[in-house]
Amino acid sequence: MANFNKVLLIGNLTRDPELRKLPSGSSVCDTAIATNRKYRTADGQDREETCFIDLVLYGRQADVLHQWKKKGDPLFVEGRLKLDTWKGKDGSNHSKHRVIVENFQFLGQRGGRGGGMEPEAVPAGAPFPASRDEPPFDPGADFGNGGSFREDDVPF
Repeated sequence: MANFNKVLLIGNLTRDPELRKLPSGSSVCDTAIATNRKYRTADGQDREETCFIDLVLYGRQADVLHQWKKKGDPLFVEGRLKLDTWKGKDGSNHSKHRVIVENFQFLGQRGGRGGGMEPEAVPAGAPFPASRDEPPFDPGADFGNGGSFREDDVPF
């Protein structure tokens, strides 16, 4: 059976991103995100639960998040779960799930703060800022189909 490990989250950062450098010079950023779920109980009461998730970013993504985001800012992340295990000072075993961020996208500023020039997304391994050499989209452009369109062409 195939395996699949993918996490998609939208929430607000619960602390300022903390940047550190590995001996190799690569960046690592640790932070956390909170997601909220609203629901109604069987007796009709509105409830809200919050889930706090630790995030880890590497390389250029770590640098960008650290530079542009702070506690409270909204963020969309895509990544994978990783289980970290360690022994405590008393010899007891501990474990914790974290999300290794593979892509993220800024969602604006919390509370409507003005923003200036911020990057929109930083895919893993991509240079930043991404070059945008392609021309702007023209909805009236001819895409080589001669402009002919029939209802039968739609697959649904």
